[in-house]
Amino acid sequence: MDIRTAIITGAYGAIGKAIALGIAEAGHKVIMSGRNPGLLKQAADEVRQKTRNNNIIEATTDLSLKENIADLAQKVKSPVHILINNACTAPKQRTENKNGIEMQWAVNVMAYFYMMNEFFPHLSEANGSRIINVASYWAGGLDLKDPEFKTRRYNNDAAYRQSKQADRMLTAYFSEKYQKYNITVNTCHPGDVNSKLSNSLGFGGSETPSQGADTPVWLALSAQVKGITGKYFEHRQPVYCSFMKNKDEVNRLFELCSKY
Repeated sequence: MDIRTAIITGAYGAIGKAIALGIAEAGHKVIMSGRNPGLLKQAADEVRQKTRNNNIIEATTDLSLKENIADLAQKVKSPVHILINNACTAPKQRTENKNGIEMQWAVNVMAYFYMMNEFFPHLSEANGSRIINVASYWAGGLDLKDPEFKTRRYNNDAAYRQSKQADRMLTAYFSEKYQKYNITVNTCHPGDVNSKLSNSLGFGGSETPSQGADTPVWLALSAQVKGITGKYFEHRQPVYCSFMKNKDEVNRLFELCSKY
């Protein structure tokens, strides 16, 4: 078996840890990234214990910060076959990172953008690498004139929905940009999982973390999706996404993100 290297952001959350378990169970090397070193170690130890895979690396990273993502990319010396952007936050009050960027925009959108940019050299070194952007069916309302709620009244649900729309749109942009390098980029709804995030947004969930991880892990490992790129999936099925088809808006979003 060819052992692949996978990076998962937000790796100690309910879905992130379940994704790490799924990929580790398949025998691959997993780099688990997250902000809190204690929670990250706890999750990584659980993955090692349950899968008997010791090729699990902890990478403490504040994913809200561009410079920390750049540092992470510098530390990873090997090719990366799988990048799963999963980190997400939804604080009830508007907060900013230390660089003054609204936190949902920083973590849910810009971290995806930075990870796809910074890890391009690692992904291009691998033969047929895959990027999976964990999004949501709960998406819409993106305001490119005020993405950080500087003039609009902040609402964590509205900020979350627009961030997940942006994740789908960035998937469309990078899938075209990276296609010639044999890098596929897809996005998915992980399912309605009862998690800290879903509770913060005011709704629970009927699915287990492992059920939520099923589609991201399938997109990462399955031969069935080899060569497929630029698609949005729910429960392993491609679903039409109008956000991804609006090329003018997709390009505007990319230009906006490039200015940060």
